[in-house]
Amino acid sequence: MLSHILSRFRRDQRGTALVEMALIAPLMLLLSAGVFEFGNLIHKKLLMEAGLDDGARFAARCNSALYTSAGLTIDCADVAANIAVFGNAAGTGNPRVAGWAKSNVTITIAASGSCHDAVVAGVTLYRSTTSQVCIVRAAGTYAYAGVGMLSLLGISPITLTDFHEERFTRF
Repeated sequence: MLSHILSRFRRDQRGTALVEMALIAPLMLLLSAGVFEFGNLIHKKLLMEAGLDDGARFAARCNSALYTSAGLTIDCADVAANIAVFGNAAGTGNPRVAGWAKSNVTITIAASGSCHDAVVAGVTLYRSTTSQVCIVRAAGTYAYAGVGMLSLLGISPITLTDFHEERFTRF
């Protein structure tokens, strides 16, 4: 009698899908949440990189002497930081990345030590009409706090950092 019941129990397939689902679903949910979180992190990093690229490009081409001679006052580094964070020169609207601020961006226009000889020992390093080429650097950080379920694993907020450099085109 007992062997007959055990034999019947082993052959019975009803409910196996429910048991398999109960075993696999938590793992799949964790993996899916991780994929979405990682995608969000990469998206914010790419938005930050695009902003720093735009800010450095503007700063490399901004000529405050032109604006001064026209009777305007412009701080190229400040406007470049606005462009990096907000995507516009006025610094209005929402930032490219929610929570990113101008205080997280540093624009350095031709600082000492950022100028290099265009030609060294007869080798042309930069295509330039001047003897020296200077660099504009846009650097930024962003504290990514959206680690979601990863905080259960002890992963704290992640700080994204990036920079972009452009050649300085005015003298």
